[in-house]
Amino acid sequence: MLLLGIDTSTRRVGVVLANEHGMLGRVELGGTADSGPPRHAETLAPAIEWCCRHCGVEVPQVSAVAVGIGPGMFTGLRVGVTTAKLLAQSLRVPVIPIPSLDLLAYPLRYTSRLVVATIDARRHELYWAIYRKVPGGVQRVSGYEIGTPDDLVAEIEARGEDALLCGDGFGRFAEVFAPLGRRIEPAGPAHASPSLTALSELAMARYEREDFCAPAEVVPMYLRRSDAELAWDRGGA
Repeated sequence: MLLLGIDTSTRRVGVVLANEHGMLGRVELGGTADSGPPRHAETLAPAIEWCCRHCGVEVPQVSAVAVGIGPGMFTGLRVGVTTAKLLAQSLRVPVIPIPSLDLLAYPLRYTSRLVVATIDARRHELYWAIYRKVPGGVQRVSGYEIGTPDDLVAEIEARGEDALLCGDGFGRFAEVFAPLGRRIEPAGPAHASPSLTALSELAMARYEREDFCAPAEVVPMYLRRSDAELAWDRGGA
């Protein structure tokens, strides 16, 4: 079984190849403001091609396509989800959609703290979800939310538990969380983007359970309307 995984929910373009024995290879491009404007559309296809060539496999050998469905950057999600669907449709294989916040939280499954996964939503807002350790992984104990950093600070305070924060959303607004003091701890730069290792492991487990879907059933997780849609509404008013 050969799995191709894609995540483009943040500024980073991520591609991973894995089989039942583990990860075969991965590619990560961009991911920080210093790397320039996101170029998901220009870099995703070459990244897939390079990863396959590096691992010595051909795209037609892929048995399933996994994709991070967000929430996240609108353009990035459209590129990643559309590419995953088109590949799966052409190869006649299933798609395994996984929320990108889950991919941030899963690598932190060994902590006894709450895990708070965040993705920068722009407009001074965050996408976030809260998780708790359970045997074999993490369990989400909140909805997939969007709100201001102050909203998330209030939520953490209300829960009254220590928390480990990850994702690029926390990194952008670290000063807002400072009043929480020792109640929170940053997971660090290694946990700024959704994990490709988590994507391969979670997707492989779901494939074995036949927990997948047809390409046409996969949609990005948008928690709000895009800037273009809002601009259209204002123009039509």
